[in-house]
Amino acid sequence: METITFTNSRGETVKFGGPPFYLQSVTGLGDVTAQIQSQKSPFQDGSTFLDAVLDDRDIDITFIIVADLEQNYGDVSKARSQIARVCDPKLGPGILRYENDYVVRTIEAVASHVPIYGDNGERTKTLQKGMLNFVCNNPFWLDNLTENIKLEDFVAHFRFPFKFPVRFASRGDSRVLMNNGDVPTPIRVEFRGEAVNPKITNITTGKFIKINRSIPAQYRLVIDTSFGEKRKVEIIAPDGIAENAMHYMDLDSDFFSLDVGENKFSFITDSGRPEVYVEYKNRFLSV
Repeated sequence: METITFTNSRGETVKFGGPPFYLQSVTGLGDVTAQIQSQKSPFQDGSTFLDAVLDDRDIDITFIIVADLEQNYGDVSKARSQIARVCDPKLGPGILRYENDYVVRTIEAVASHVPIYGDNGERTKTLQKGMLNFVCNNPFWLDNLTENIKLEDFVAHFRFPFKFPVRFASRGDSRVLMNNGDVPTPIRVEFRGEAVNPKITNITTGKFIKINRSIPAQYRLVIDTSFGEKRKVEIIAPDGIAENAMHYMDLDSDFFSLDVGENKFSFITDSGRPEVYVEYKNRFLSV
């Protein structure tokens, strides 16, 4: 059985797939067009492939409002109003959840119009057929569950007896993170507690992010590599006030994602003993 559930930015929800909102059909679960980026040199036969960029995803659903036989058209009218309120385009993006007997996926979506209700043979006192279109600017479906991994701490670089130059202890960990999705996925890393010059690295690709700054105890450093995030690096004080920390980032840093498959991931700090957490969701092209 298929169900579609939409939750708007106010937390209001409507579910298509059971009384009184029955899902009749859904399209757009897999079909997304791609823009092929290429370049052509003088006298070249054909062109050279550069990249493929996915367009927005459009999801169309048709549904039927079914009221109890003992109820009247007023109840159908209330149901229509409920869908219009929850799927109001002016509320901006919400979360669309698709579920069948085998898989659950979510995607950020916004209704492109107020629900369409036909009148010619599509409405009775207890029945009403309707249509909705959702636009997903980020076309990737996400796992319903978030991978949340705590990295363990180790101490390295002790030297005894001391010889100059002295190299003091640093702390860190390395772990294999598995991306089981169809495409690379961004990560969110959080350092909790004191850390000096923290650095995260995708050893598989060689890309890293280093913050040249001491993070005090009780503070948090948050790094988010998602495309379009306005604040990709933040230092959050105990009272919740966040400081934009982009200007502390090492110039050779790169906001990397996890490649499909195994990724050897590490963190290291010059000193301190922070707790470090990595979060990400697998991304899919279809359901």
